[in-house]
Amino acid sequence: MARLYLVTPRDVDVTTFAAVLDETLAAGDVASLLIALDGGSDMTRQRVAEILTPVAQKHGVAVLVRNDTRAAGRAKADGVHVDTGMADLEAALDTFHPAGIVGVGNLATRHEAMEAGETEVDYVFFGDLDRPEFAEGNPRARELAEWWVPLFEPPVVVLAGSDLASLDAALATGAEFVALRDAVWLHPQGPAAAVAETSRRLAAST
Repeated sequence: MARLYLVTPRDVDVTTFAAVLDETLAAGDVASLLIALDGGSDMTRQRVAEILTPVAQKHGVAVLVRNDTRAAGRAKADGVHVDTGMADLEAALDTFHPAGIVGVGNLATRHEAMEAGETEVDYVFFGDLDRPEFAEGNPRARELAEWWVPLFEPPVVVLAGSDLASLDAALATGAEFVALRDAVWLHPQGPAAAVAETSRRLAAST
């Protein structure tokens, strides 16, 4: 069964978001939380990570910090997600392996994916976290996931779209994890309802 890889909103008010996150993670099965903020200082990212990490870990959710090994380490997160190139990926692997998780993203081509997969990376992520999300998701991300799954060992995370209806196409790739962002946080009935529905749909897909 595929599991949910949840990505934080691009901007959070940590004084109120921690409670929202707690309620959201309690609503269903979530494998991982990626703390991925747009902008902000190093200190801001570290503070957010330090506050959100114990909230998620209380629910058995692995916490990853995007492109910030220092914040991940100081927050006692479970690992890092790297999408800034091979040099940063190798540095993260040196820092976090074997005890922690290191994932890699921003893989636009098969060559880039294979190059990353030849390292000790724990997962590959297909989808662009920096672009606005389409309701149906990105067909290129799904194409790469479909190609990768039967051929290579590292698990796949594929980013679905801003509508939960995009789950079906993402699941059809065979990916071990489906990433959601806007589909959860902007869900008309709230993020907890979105996670509950996602959990039901993932369980029904087995």
